[in-house]
Amino acid sequence: MRYSIIKSDYGLTTITIMDGRILITFEKIFTLKKFILFIVFAFWVFPALIQAQEAKEIDYRADRNIQDEKYPGAFVLSKVENQVYFKHEGIEVWCDLAIHYKDENFFRAFGNVRMQQGDTVKLNSNYAEYNGNSQFAFASGEVVMKRPQTTLESDSLFFDRLKQQAYYRSGGKVIDTGGVITSNIGRYFMEDDKYSFVSDVVLTNPEYIINSEQLDFYGETGHAYLYGPSTIESETSTVYCERGFYDTRGDTGYFVKNSKIDYENRTVKGDSMYFNRNTNFASATNNIEVIDTINESVVTGHYAEVFRDKDSVFITKRAVAASIQDRDSLFIHGDTIMITGKPEKRIIRGFYDVRLFKSDMSGKSDSVHINQQTGLTKMINITSGPVTSVTKRRSPVLWSGLSQMTGDTIHLQSNTKTEQLDSMRVFNNAFLIQKDTIDGYNQVKGMDLVGLFEDNELYQVDINKNTETLYYSRNSDQELIGINKTLSSSIKILFEEREIEDIYYYQNVDGNLTPEEDFPLNVRELIGFNWRGDERLLTKEDLFKGKPAPELVKIEGIPLPEEDEEFFDEREAGDDMLLNEKSRLKPEDLQNRAKDSIPQLKETQQLINAEEEDEENAAKTEAEELQNRLRDSIPQLKKQQEMIKATEQENKANPEAEEDQKDE
Repeated sequence: MRYSIIKSDYGLTTITIMDGRILITFEKIFTLKKFILFIVFAFWVFPALIQAQEAKEIDYRADRNIQDEKYPGAFVLSKVENQVYFKHEGIEVWCDLAIHYKDENFFRAFGNVRMQQGDTVKLNSNYAEYNGNSQFAFASGEVVMKRPQTTLESDSLFFDRLKQQAYYRSGGKVIDTGGVITSNIGRYFMEDDKYSFVSDVVLTNPEYIINSEQLDFYGETGHAYLYGPSTIESETSTVYCERGFYDTRGDTGYFVKNSKIDYENRTVKGDSMYFNRNTNFASATNNIEVIDTINESVVTGHYAEVFRDKDSVFITKRAVAASIQDRDSLFIHGDTIMITGKPEKRIIRGFYDVRLFKSDMSGKSDSVHINQQTGLTKMINITSGPVTSVTKRRSPVLWSGLSQMTGDTIHLQSNTKTEQLDSMRVFNNAFLIQKDTIDGYNQVKGMDLVGLFEDNELYQVDINKNTETLYYSRNSDQELIGINKTLSSSIKILFEEREIEDIYYYQNVDGNLTPEEDFPLNVRELIGFNWRGDERLLTKEDLFKGKPAPELVKIEGIPLPEEDEEFFDEREAGDDMLLNEKSRLKPEDLQNRAKDSIPQLKETQQLINAEEEDEENAAKTEAEELQNRLRDSIPQLKKQQEMIKATEQENKANPEAEEDQKDE
């Protein structure tokens, strides 16, 4: 706020003028006479005090100063050896030619115009005008404004010195160490060293290009804030967000609201994202989705890290990897999922209480390793330490139809071309259980198990080494005829519609069929029997069965852009107007155009540019005409100067005549 204080003591009062307002402080009043004297004093001094608050007069200096009938009330100033010079309230202006309305504290400048405010703002243009009363300037024609960190270029520029703001709306460009920014509308806040760009904003850097509807840029730090649909495109990635932050000098960014990063074969989405271009690293928080377009897989969770150079993804917090197999999705859930390798050699790893679900199969294990190149899936248990409830719970288990298969390690082999299950192997302590009746289970155990699939259906199982079976035998009418418990070296089991159809025993067979009523209840489970049917995953939602929902990190986000006051303020009656009536601008040029809205601007941008071009041509024409008129006036000026010189010489020779002229 501009203010000045003027005090005048008259024994009984202090009179202060502040920001155009007159404040009177009564100290003491002794007599009526003194009060009357105060009233007289006030009527005499108030006009002088008010006048003291008027704008300071513009100082100027010029080699040539003439009056021209075309510009009544003005002086035409021009360069001979030195440029025309103006100075006012901390701003200096140089030009080749000027029209100066001294009484109105206003001038128009033509040709090689230079403005300078302190050491921080330097402006060059072909044309400029300045109103000393309102401290409002306008420049046009190849406008270049330089600050310590940035350079602004535009066809025209409005400069409000009281606000310390500059504004363009016919297209402009800002050059910074972090790149070049272009937009249709731009506003510069000098105190904050902040640029606010609107409509078709483009930031071009050798490494990337930013497109946005609105971008706020801080020249000192190189920080950019993105608002509205925005993209950051490079050779290796494309970032999209509807609100974001980017450090143009550090090449790091933070994005929220529908943010995503597209790599060559992978897309990362999340509620918030961090991006480091220097290390090709990205992280995402809350509602993460990583899409592999080549391998047709999707990984979800609530925290993810992406290392592009290593072509790897790390994701946790309710992490789920889903891949398409034979038009059926395989879902893998674990505390942590890691995806590494090139698309053709991609590996998926899941850690800690891993769960698998497919429409015709489900399973659980401590960890999982999937090689998409070979089609091999490994379900792995904790291999060291004592056997505990945790190790039992996380030992590999696989359910298919009515069958349950367990072992120390389970391998599933898929056909890489058809993506259908081809075979499976269970290593060490293989145990196959199939529910037969409400109280009974068919059981097969051995060291190793090999299963074969056709059309994703298990049709054959071979068990080797120290095999043992407990089987509920039935006749052709499915009537129970007894329980068969047999030992052998190996066993072959054939399945029909996911149920045991036939069992074949090989070498060292030892067993018999016992009627159910004669078979003791306490021996109807083989050693190592562990039916885990209550853990079976029946739907995709069972991936999270028994697990609490994670507590999501609160996204602080990026604040909405501040609603700045209009650049062109409404002026109250009696205030100094921004424009002088001698300005080549029209009052409508200083009207806010519905915040210069994006749709409106896009429709009228071409027209605005055309108007600016016409104005610039008019300024050039006027400058040329002024130069011609000055040239024509030179003989007359010389004649006037000769007459003045002769008069001065005469006065020197006759001092008395000079005194008479002064008296006159």
